[in-house]
Amino acid sequence: MTEQPTARKIIKIGRVVSDKMDKTVVVAVDYLKPHPLYRKIIRKTNKFHAHDEDNSCKTGDTVRIEESRPLSRTKRWRVIEIVKRGEE
Repeated sequence: MTEQPTARKIIKIGRVVSDKMDKTVVVAVDYLKPHPLYRKIIRKTNKFHAHDEDNSCKTGDTVRIEESRPLSRTKRWRVIEIVKRGEE
């Protein structure tokens, strides 16, 4: 029996901007991207809803999240680890 290759899951690092939901945090991931015409570097932010099973993340924490199957209407990410605690 041959082994099936596993798909690589996308991993992102961002900061927690909201922890008000139960077992869910909102993680903001910043990117630096050049403008397509003028080439000025622009900061872009995307927000992802991530599953936090233990409710251990707080606002301001830096976390690592990975892509997963859909867990709800908006959640498609899971918190892997807390990289750095926030200043609270």
